[in-house]
Amino acid sequence: MHDAALTEELARRAAAGDPVALDRLLTEVRPEIVRRCGRFLPCREDAEEAAQDVLLQLARKISTFEGRSRFSTWLYAVVANCARQKYRELKRRAVEQPAPIEPAQYVDPRTTSVIAGSRVDLLEALDRLEREHPHLVAPLVYRDICQLEYAEAAERVGIPLGTLKSRLHEARRLVRPWLTTG
Repeated sequence: MHDAALTEELARRAAAGDPVALDRLLTEVRPEIVRRCGRFLPCREDAEEAAQDVLLQLARKISTFEGRSRFSTWLYAVVANCARQKYRELKRRAVEQPAPIEPAQYVDPRTTSVIAGSRVDLLEALDRLEREHPHLVAPLVYRDICQLEYAEAAERVGIPLGTLKSRLHEARRLVRPWLTTG
């Protein structure tokens, strides 16, 4: 974001109902939202779609931003939730309507991005963690993906710092073998 203080001020004004501040805020944060969605979704078009969902959620829910934490922290939660939702939607769509693969569409592993593959693996792992241990997802997302400081992640999740660290340790322990390619 260009100017964190400006963004915080725009968020406060938008939360208070200022439509001009909301428009400006949406314009200001869009590039950061697209970049953050790209951390979750390997395909640029999917990241763009998720970013649109984030902007829509931001416009709809800005009144729930109370200013107790930084706006960027609040926004990261919306980004993480929308990107994960987009991933689940894409996965469901692929299962419902499997596309025939033409020979020209086969992926050449020599040119496939390792990062893209690891992002998909991470989303699969988060999806599995959410099914099996839902209380461990938020600490992992806030700390390891959104890269919030421990204290800020604990505040965002609404748990004591020690509990966050314990859950994060457990989440990492569970997810690590799921991310190992074999």
